[in-house]
Amino acid sequence: MRIIAGEMRSRRLKTLEGLDTRPTGEKAREALFSILQSSVPGARVLDLYAGSGALSLEALSRGADFAVMVDCAPKACKVISENINSLGCKERTRLLRCTDLAAIGQLKKENEAFDLIFMDPPYRMDASPVCQAILEAGLLKDEGMIIVEHAKETPPHAPAFLILTDRRNYGAAGISFYRKGEEGQ
Repeated sequence: MRIIAGEMRSRRLKTLEGLDTRPTGEKAREALFSILQSSVPGARVLDLYAGSGALSLEALSRGADFAVMVDCAPKACKVISENINSLGCKERTRLLRCTDLAAIGQLKKENEAFDLIFMDPPYRMDASPVCQAILEAGLLKDEGMIIVEHAKETPPHAPAFLILTDRRNYGAAGISFYRKGEEGQ
């Protein structure tokens, strides 16, 4: 796997071996960032279930200011750390080795807020409660976006106060884009 565009273009990324993680493919990442291109420069990024860190590292390569990557798997955190170091972007990143909800709680205490929040949870997991926790913690900026990767057949339901603005399919994967809105929209 490699960085597709930006200042770190064509740089290789390490990935996790085995079937426990499912990195976002290069074509899906390229399409995703084509959609997000005007939202990335200067953005603060949160990457839950970061895996190899590919999504947030791609965002940094394309001009995001800072990325917080979260994963609870020790092997994933080791790979993320190696990718951060090999790309030389340690000062623009933070790695949290904990669960999604623990990270949300910690970031809330620190009064953090993000422009882009990537979520690539296990496909069998319902991402809606985590999206709700993000909103309740105030981690999504008013004009921010939550991007959830999921199995094409089972997209997450938008919790209250999130509006589905787009949904795309790439092979077996689906990507849903959410923004803040009023309940019932």
